[in-house]
Parts: sequence; C-alpha cells; structure tokens
Amino acid sequence: MIEVRNLVKKYGSHMAVNHLNFTIEKGKIYGFLGPNGAGKSTTMNMITGYIASTEGEILIDGHNILEEPEEAKKKIGYLPEIPPLYVDMTVSEYLKFVAELKSIPKEKRSGNINEVMSTTKLQSVKDRLIKNLSKGYRQRVGLAQALLGYPEIIILDEPTVGLDPKQIIEIRDLIKSLGNKHTVILSSHILSEVSAVCDHVLIIDKGKLVASDTPENLSKVMAGANSLELTVKGKEEVIRKALDMVENIEELVYHQSMIKDACDFTVKIAGNQDMRENIFFALAEVKCPILKMQSSNMSLEEVFLKLTDDGRSISSEVDEMFEADTSENLAEDSDAESGKEEEK
Repeated sequence: MIEVRNLVKKYGSHMAVNHLNFTIEKGKIYGFLGPNGAGKSTTMNMITGYIASTEGEILIDGHNILEEPEEAKKKIGYLPEIPPLYVDMTVSEYLKFVAELKSIPKEKRSGNINEVMSTTKLQSVKDRLIKNLSKGYRQRVGLAQALLGYPEIIILDEPTVGLDPKQIIEIRDLIKSLGNKHTVILSSHILSEVSAVCDHVLIIDKGKLVASDTPENLSKVMAGANSLELTVKGKEEVIRKALDMVENIEELVYHQSMIKDACDFTVKIAGNQDMRENIFFALAEVKCPILKMQSSNMSLEEVFLKLTDDGRSISSEVDEMFEADTSENLAEDSDAESGKEEEK
C-alpha cells in the first residue's frame, strides 16, 4: 500500500531523515511513535506530499508521491494535529467546500458528505458554526474531511490531543472502525492508545527506525522470549534451592513482595520450553505454594522507553528480530510540536 524507499530529508547541512525504509500493508492500523524531534512528523509530511524528500521515493499504491502527486494524493486522507478548519463556516458548508476541493463528482457529493457525517456522528451539529463547537467535535469535523472521497489510506497526527476522557474513547472507537475499510496510520504520544487501537507499531528515534512489529511481539521480545513472574509463599533461600533443581532455568531474579511471607521472582527460561509444571512440582515438594505464575511481558510504554533511551544498547537478538522491517540510520528531526489547545 505504501512503500518508503531510502528516504532522505535534509535541511541545509542538517540530516533530518537518513535512508529510511518501511512498508505499510493494506487493511491494518499502524502506530507511528517517537519522542519529540525523532523524525516522525517530517516523515508523515513527506508521505502526504506536504513536503518533498531530498532523496529516495514514496510509493502510494504504486504511484510516486512526487512524480504522480495527483494520483497518489487521491489515495490519502490526512488529519493534521491542528485540523485545517474554516471556523466561520457551518459543518455542512465546510464539508461541501472540501468535497469540491477534492473534485468529488457533484452527483456523489451529497451522499459522500452524509455518509462521513454519519460515520463521525456529526448530523446533530451539521448546521452549527465550527467556531462554536467543542474541541471533540472539531476533531470529528477534521476527521470527516479526511474521509471525504473514500481514500484508501487515512493518516492521523495526534487525533486525541486536548480531548476529555469520554471524547478520547469515542475517537478511539471511531479509529478502530475505520480499520475495517481503510489503512490507518496513527501518530500519537499516548502509548496506551496505540496499544488499544493499532495492529502494528513503528518506533522511530533520533533518525532511526528502531522497531517494527506488533505490540504483542515487541513486548515479548523486549521482556525476553520466555520468562515468568512468580509469587511464592515461603523463604527466599528455600525457594531458590528448589528452583535451582529445575532444568533450563537461566536466571532467577528476586523482587521484594508486597504479600506477607512471600517472595516475587522473575524466572528467565532457556529456549521455548514450557517449564510451568516442573516449577509447580519443584515448589510443591518443599511445600511452598505458588500464589501467582504468569508470562512476563513489557507494556508498550516500557518498550518505548527502553528503545528510545539515550545510551541504550539493544541486544543483537532484538536487532535481528527487527532487521527485515527496519532501516539503518535516520538523524534528528526538526519537527516542533504545536501548542496544544485545551477544551474547557
């Protein structure tokens, strides 16, 4: 659907994007993550054709965004962080104006506008001036304009910034529903939002694409492919002695437990063997009951912090895991984050 090949962006002597490569597949919701200054907004602006790349190419369903801009941009609906609204228009007037700009045939405009208003739940405010709408409804209007013309790709830059919790849930549900008909790229600093909504995550840091995988796989790889969290009632030395007798346990890390007379452990296991039964019987022999045993996964927030932490050293196993999906070398970006508008 989208192919980014050897993408480079320079601002004078400053290299903002350096030989970036990735592919966006049809029918998925992608989360595009990175700290401020990482390069993600510059990359998104190049994908939409808002700015030109210095080198490399971006193909939108086979159309080069620079060589065939009209054909490529027909495939894209874009909602910037600050929606491009004419606030002195009513919602209906604005959507009619956008439909005309997008050259939607006259006979199809009314039906298309009604459909996107239904999708974004704007019918009740269609005759109100946009300047009198809440931040949540303005976001919906911005999303409606992105959906006009039935683009195959929807790109959303921080779509829930400044919304209240109820509005955030509503917009998330709306984004999930868009995944049934569109390919969606979502840029967000709210990592729980990405975990809840996205099928695939791209993490960019200091000009480098450091991860490309599903949120679940990222959590497993970063936490260790096979590890368990244990809470066991008993003395630490007794539990350690019992677990030392279990084969394939690579490492046993003790954590102080919040439960009286209990110990917490992270158990790292060699290979992919399921050692839960062996652990159960070993502890049963020394009469140390297991209060909790579960697979150890990192949250997306923890993965993000680990991958974007200064001075980090990512293991060769993780590098190999991501090698097929990641590129080499992106440098620091100049994307300055816009001021956030708060809804009263």
